[in-house]
Amino acid sequence: MEALFWTVEEVAQRARKFYENGIRQQVENDDNIGKMIVIDAETGEYGIDKSGIESGLMLKQKNPNARLFTMRIGYDVAFSFGASMERIVE
Repeated sequence: MEALFWTVEEVAQRARKFYENGIRQQVENDDNIGKMIVIDAETGEYGIDKSGIESGLMLKQKNPNARLFTMRIGYDVAFSFGASMERIVE
């Protein structure tokens, strides 16, 4: 599948586009704030749970080659966490 050749940045960009263009309006409510959302960057299919593990497993079961992106609902901090860690290592 084409998705196997996407860079990490491409996966993140595609998943964020799905999130911003429709998923966000459906999931950002009091019941979901703080939970993890896992998005299939190819299809836009997603799952929500406390840790993201169950959703990731469910999506991988449907499509073992899925390129998944995980983020915390309602918080931008999940987007920048990796960058903060890089600064600590330097």
